[in-house]
Amino acid sequence: MDYDIIVSGGGVAGLTAAAVFGSAGFTVLCVDPHAPVTERDAQGSDLRTTAFLQPAQALLERAGLWSRYAPYAAELQVMRIVDAGGEMPEPRIIKEFNASDISDKPFGWNLPNWLLRRELLAHLQSLENVSFRPGIGTISLFTREGEARVGLSDGSKARCRLVIAADGRNSMMREAAGIHVKTTRYGQKALAFAVTHRVPHGNVSTEIHRSGGPFTLVPLPDHEGKPSSAVVWMEEGAEVTRLADLPEAEFEAAMNARSCHLFGPLKLATRRSQWPIISQIADVMYAERVALVAEAAHVVPPIGAQGLNMSLGDMRVLLDLAGDTPERLGDAPMLEAYNRRRHFEVRARVAGIDLLNRASMLHAQPLRDARAMGLRAIYALAPVRKTIMQLGLGAKG
Repeated sequence: MDYDIIVSGGGVAGLTAAAVFGSAGFTVLCVDPHAPVTERDAQGSDLRTTAFLQPAQALLERAGLWSRYAPYAAELQVMRIVDAGGEMPEPRIIKEFNASDISDKPFGWNLPNWLLRRELLAHLQSLENVSFRPGIGTISLFTREGEARVGLSDGSKARCRLVIAADGRNSMMREAAGIHVKTTRYGQKALAFAVTHRVPHGNVSTEIHRSGGPFTLVPLPDHEGKPSSAVVWMEEGAEVTRLADLPEAEFEAAMNARSCHLFGPLKLATRRSQWPIISQIADVMYAERVALVAEAAHVVPPIGAQGLNMSLGDMRVLLDLAGDTPERLGDAPMLEAYNRRRHFEVRARVAGIDLLNRASMLHAQPLRDARAMGLRAIYALAPVRKTIMQLGLGAKG
């Protein structure tokens, strides 16, 4: 056998899978057609951020990654939900969910995706049993009971016990394994960028709801001596295209109005990037010798920091099932158990985030008023509030 595991995909999820299983002692080959962009201002850099919630942080620590991330992480102590769905774009309800109500740790820690790639590459280079080959993709898959054979774009082939498909929402390995997906399109896009602002964020993540989707500010470490936040602004697709094309001064005026001026004047600190918003879920999360993880298995709108944390939940379960018996890695009982343990929870989370996203898109005033009443009701019931916070952390995943 050439490798224990072949990871298809070298994004944040794929590189993390290589690090998690490499740190556990498995031999791993990770491939991706594109080299990771590891500088914030470089062409093609991923300006989104990832908030690692508590269970994810524990897995990253187990894999030896957290010590690399911690110096750059901004804590998320409070999740603030703002309803600005009245006649005027201004706050009418502000509710704060504090991690201290359920834990002695923050909800999570936020880091830029380009930086995660940089630190992941550095970590993989320290693992002798992991090989990362950028510029090479997976193009074919042949499996039988005891192994998988993967064809690579450089004309070579490699054998392994388990293929981890982490190659995104249009996964080549998922398609080769014959696994179907259900996709929901909202007509939305998201803008991602970073800002500086006068009012310190105080480790508070703020989600502002009006219509079209949430406007979310997530804490970042200070930038050039000024408080800084990452922003994800979701809107209808045509509106996002219009916003992305605005001159900087006009764009800053629009984002300041949408932010309800909660942080004082926002100043654009990076370029703007955009991507389409969908929900997607695979019919199953495995095939013979193949496990789907991350966006190959499930895609959700960027609400509640669920995306990559669900992906790390996939890896945590796979790692636990792999145990310390490599000869059982990727066999039918292991992958069937993986699907049982993950697919039901993933379906529930995709459905829940779909509902939240549809609520955030509402335009009609009576429906926005009903949304505000729902926020008040949830917050007023302490047991319900705490349960929602615990579920949001994925503590039961």
